[in-house]
Amino acid sequence: MKRFIEGEDRQQVALLPECLDDYIGEDNPVRVVDVFVEELDLQALGFKGADPAATGRPAYHPAVLLKLYIYGYLNRIQSSRRLEREAQRNVELMWLTGRLSPDFKTIADFRHDNGAGIRNVCKRFVGMCRELKLFTQAIVAIDGSKFKAVNSRDRNVTPAKIDARQRQIEQSIQRYLDALETADRTQPAQVEAKTERLQDKIKKLREQMRQLDETKEQLKHEPDGQRSTTDPDSRSMNSQAKGSGLVGYNVQAAVDAKHHLIVAHEVTNVGHDRAQLSKMAQAAREAMGKSGLRAFADRGYFNGTELKACEDAGIKTFVPKPMTSNAKAEGRFDKSDFIYIVRDDEYRCPAGERAIYRFNTIERNGLNARVYWTSACPRCSMKDECTTSDYRRIRRWEHEEVLERVQQRLDRKPDAMTLRRSTVEHVFGTLKHWMGWTHFLTKTLEHVSTEMSLHVLAYNLKRVIAILGMTRTMKAMKLAGA
Repeated sequence: MKRFIEGEDRQQVALLPECLDDYIGEDNPVRVVDVFVEELDLQALGFKGADPAATGRPAYHPAVLLKLYIYGYLNRIQSSRRLEREAQRNVELMWLTGRLSPDFKTIADFRHDNGAGIRNVCKRFVGMCRELKLFTQAIVAIDGSKFKAVNSRDRNVTPAKIDARQRQIEQSIQRYLDALETADRTQPAQVEAKTERLQDKIKKLREQMRQLDETKEQLKHEPDGQRSTTDPDSRSMNSQAKGSGLVGYNVQAAVDAKHHLIVAHEVTNVGHDRAQLSKMAQAAREAMGKSGLRAFADRGYFNGTELKACEDAGIKTFVPKPMTSNAKAEGRFDKSDFIYIVRDDEYRCPAGERAIYRFNTIERNGLNARVYWTSACPRCSMKDECTTSDYRRIRRWEHEEVLERVQQRLDRKPDAMTLRRSTVEHVFGTLKHWMGWTHFLTKTLEHVSTEMSLHVLAYNLKRVIAILGMTRTMKAMKLAGA
């Protein structure tokens, strides 16, 4: 073939490199994986099998299987069966494992049995980043994202789903009863066979109704009123990105604002973020080794108790307040239009009147609040713009000054939410892209947490290589003793 780049003859004898190492370039990331794992004390990190048994068939060293997994997650190969095939044909894996090719069951069992060790390796890598002084700004953005579980929506049961299914069954039963009545009137010759068939369908539907009633009673004993049959720890959650729900997990992450490294993460099966702020912020502070920390989060994290816990821990938070005021939505004044006067412990309303303290009350969420109102409400000319009741009551949480300081910090930093968005949101997009926009491969909260740690470790490893380069990364790992 003329004027084309031509390949070599398959029968041509070639002098291949003398050793496998010649196939692996000096700038190949697989060398970083090898150095990192070799410097780890796997037994201290909690890996099983690091100390071999005196008898029996020899096992694979945990370092071999850990290298295999880290390489797999770096290259978007998470399945144990795919890793088995790659170990047999991939030159980089042959170099990394010393031409060993474990079967898929051995590979899968390693991830299943060494969850604590794998999670500790992820934490150790973050500790190495801290020793390299990559966390200099002490600023993190915290966010959560929903990841699908292996459990389908049809195999997740809630009272609302049962009610909807029972309504469908009732409609089907009524339709079959109407068909029986019609057949009895119009088709007397064929009525016996058709009646038997329809009655059999009705019997099956009524059996389904009985089973659904039993399931509804069982759900009353579940903590959150739902059950997943394939992955029992997964939960049905709302997904704002798609405008619909999914059955999965809520993954929390705290991301460093300078280098966008994930400094702390946790997998939860709670569908909202309201109770996650202080836990994630304190985990990030401990991982970064900083006494002071600034944490940025979105409206979903706004919770007075959580914000106070952060302040008590010395963490400055930047969290906007949700716009949930019914009065504002209906065109009336909301609480922000009333000015609190600290000296007098009173509020000044938009009409200039003073709302004074009346009594204490316990709110539905268990928080202690002080209640204020002014006696001028009934004769106020602005009453229609303020309240539909006789008096406009203002409730003030006993630690309301914490929320006011959070708002003051936000007012002084108008780009706070832009910083949060540009720091943390792309991280979840990257992780889901690497997963192939599919579900977790493992089941239950413990094993899903292990799988997520491998994703985070691979992400952080790529980031550090991009920041420091291959040579400096390997040198740092050797000096740090990983």
